[in-house]
Amino acid sequence: MKASIGSNADTFARDRLPPSDEMPELRFDLPELQFPAQLNAASHLLETGTAVGGGNRRCIVAADGTVWTYDDLRETANRIANVLVEQLGVRTGNRVLLRAPNTPMLAACWFAVLKAGAIAVTTMPLYRATELRFIMEKAQVGFALCDTRLREELDAARKGRDVRVLSFGGEAESGESVERHMRDASPAFSDVATRVDDVALIAFTSGTTGTAKATMHFHRDVVACCATYAKRVLRPQPDDLFCGSPPLGFTFGLGGLLLFPLYAGAATLLLEKAGPMELLDAIARFRLTTIFTAPVAYRTMCSRLDDYDISSLRRCVSAGETLPKAVWEQWYEKTGLKILDGIGSTEMIHIFVGSPPDECVAGSTGRAVPGYVAEVHDDDGNRLPDGKVGRLAVKGPTGCKYLEDDRQRLYVQNGWNYPGDAYRRDADGYFWYVARMDDMIVSAGYNISGPEVEQALIGHHDVKEVAVVAKRDPVRETNIVKAFVVLVDGCVASDEKGDELREYCKREIATFKAPREIEFVSELPRTQTGKLQRYKLREI
Repeated sequence: MKASIGSNADTFARDRLPPSDEMPELRFDLPELQFPAQLNAASHLLETGTAVGGGNRRCIVAADGTVWTYDDLRETANRIANVLVEQLGVRTGNRVLLRAPNTPMLAACWFAVLKAGAIAVTTMPLYRATELRFIMEKAQVGFALCDTRLREELDAARKGRDVRVLSFGGEAESGESVERHMRDASPAFSDVATRVDDVALIAFTSGTTGTAKATMHFHRDVVACCATYAKRVLRPQPDDLFCGSPPLGFTFGLGGLLLFPLYAGAATLLLEKAGPMELLDAIARFRLTTIFTAPVAYRTMCSRLDDYDISSLRRCVSAGETLPKAVWEQWYEKTGLKILDGIGSTEMIHIFVGSPPDECVAGSTGRAVPGYVAEVHDDDGNRLPDGKVGRLAVKGPTGCKYLEDDRQRLYVQNGWNYPGDAYRRDADGYFWYVARMDDMIVSAGYNISGPEVEQALIGHHDVKEVAVVAKRDPVRETNIVKAFVVLVDGCVASDEKGDELREYCKREIATFKAPREIEFVSELPRTQTGKLQRYKLREI
């Protein structure tokens, strides 16, 4: 029996949804997208996963090998939900900030918040007080569950704010902690019967273009990304074991490391640290079948594959930024596995363009995920013919819903979502990435795609990472192409190396696209989700 939302519900999120004329047009074209009026995403995922093979199935694996079953996750989440309601006084619609590395307890807290009808605001573990304070203020957070190891920055962020906090993990089992209250809490909980369009989570964008935006997602959205990308593209099996690098506070990680495995009745390995070497070690130790990570990680792992047994691996997903064709081909040559490239966004909750292995084409992002439609539009919103470059436009069962943000009118126009990427579509329906709309470089009358130049340079054996941006030339009063290059270990930066890379680029693409200026750096600026922050490079 599920408890219904009462009249004392907190309507903060619903009251701050975009006006109806700025909302995206939604499509529910698949049978799996016919949702009931009441839907609690936490209930649905746990019920769906348990139905595959019973509550004794492996569900979450910790880095030390500890295994939680589906019954373990449900009972732990139930106890935490009771703590939230009975000890903290959380009401339906309240925002609960979650702060922890990727651990089983963070997953249980996320389910508990949704079970209680509250709204999960999961944050990146590396965020500092300034970033946490912005999130608290924007989402009007009143409660927080925090890993005790990360408490200091949270306490600094909440000074002057009325935010009730409970810690968990480590030494937190004694005193005023989640675990202490859990011991007295019931293992049963009546999940709130939330409406299908009640807000389940508020996710903040990673800030690749400046100030982060708060995106709101309904309970329906959480299940919809599973029914589309997971079921129709990823096609997970109950015996799969997932893992990856993105934090659960990033919707790429939430879907890939928690929602998708549970939707399939499979299991997930949650690692607090999941760099390329840790991933390779985990594949070999735990016999992973499915990984989610960024392009740069695949490139790094390629150089160390001979040291690890990765024969268990079946699915490799890449998103967050464009996957260079050279990296895709190198990975395929060494592993026989096709990386599933895809484009998604925090605004859309997960991937909306991407193809399954049997339809992958090297260098292409793929076709529209079943359940979504994608087109290429001009600046006026008109559909462009195949082969023409324009703005990627998307519709589907999910869409952008910023929390009180004027930028809603830029992302959603006439019902279409515009993620801000320049693409071309071919006659077979495959989408080919050109650049972010603000990464197009106009130089001497030519339109040059920064990522295209990056794709050329990354093919050189001495290039580990590269980012290309426009730099203003005050003499010629135009832009020039500038490349920031991270060289592989042991390679020395020099003017001669810059000339070599420039000539290499000219052999790969048109000479006018080659970088006029190359600067060697030790690292590129990235967000905590691994996305490149080109806007910072433009300021150099």
